[in-house]
Amino acid sequence: MLETEEEQRQNMRKRKVLQKTAGILGTALFIILVVFPFYWLVLTSFKDPQDIGKIPTELWPSRFSIEFYKSVFLNHHIEKYLKNSVITAGGAMLFSLLFAFPAAYAFARLPVRFKSVLRNLTLMVNMFPIIAMITSLFVIYKNLKLTNTYWAIIIPSVAVALPMAIWTLEAFIRTIPYELEEAAMIDGAGRFQVMARAVIPLAAPGVFTTGIIAFIGAWNELMFSLLLITRDEMRTVPVAISMFPGEYTVPWGDMAAASIVATIPIVIVVLIFQKRIVSGLTSGGGWSKEIVSCKR
Repeated sequence: MLETEEEQRQNMRKRKVLQKTAGILGTALFIILVVFPFYWLVLTSFKDPQDIGKIPTELWPSRFSIEFYKSVFLNHHIEKYLKNSVITAGGAMLFSLLFAFPAAYAFARLPVRFKSVLRNLTLMVNMFPIIAMITSLFVIYKNLKLTNTYWAIIIPSVAVALPMAIWTLEAFIRTIPYELEEAAMIDGAGRFQVMARAVIPLAAPGVFTTGIIAFIGAWNELMFSLLLITRDEMRTVPVAISMFPGEYTVPWGDMAAASIVATIPIVIVVLIFQKRIVSGLTSGGGWSKEIVSCKR
């Protein structure tokens, strides 16, 4: 019996060592795959222009410079591309919430016929590759004279963000007690009044979280902007950065600095609304259960 207990202790020690080793290896892999590329991007943006092609390369530069950031604003005028990205991403976020919330409320509360089929059809939109639709979209937008406009980016960005926004918001709405809505309707409120005055305030964390996700997705959008926008003054930041390389040279420093500048607005938005986002993610902890129940 004593030998068996000793073996059990040894096995427990081995498991703890293996778990600790696995944790260390997982952390190291995360740093290599995620943190190190971002570190290298920041480092490259602050390097002296003469040190960019230096061999062997330096993990920590011997001298720092902001020449690439000056070049990004003075030569490439990235501020106009930032403005375009803010307008298109903000528009896509607002319209995504505007259309997604009523649809999510209908799926969550109203007796819609073929609800499961319609819900699944909304998700199927994201299954189509963008490249397969871009030719048709280009022809349609050209006939409607929507190319080289903000709508050329906002409309398809909303179409891409809408399915997941509907599913996410539906899960949040299902966590709100229906008795509150019944009480409001007994007091004489209609469906739209209940949704606007009771459901939306209670689902605010989920609305903020969904909006931020839609904003980030539209901010990083490249394919629609690249093919539907041909005028330089209408391009967004991702497209503008992709246009930096010349015929014979690749301005690595300028591209790194522009990428950092393009990341700053996203970081600011997340920092401003971080409490709302965390609240939304934690209160939406039952998303998987809600989504499973949605399929029934």
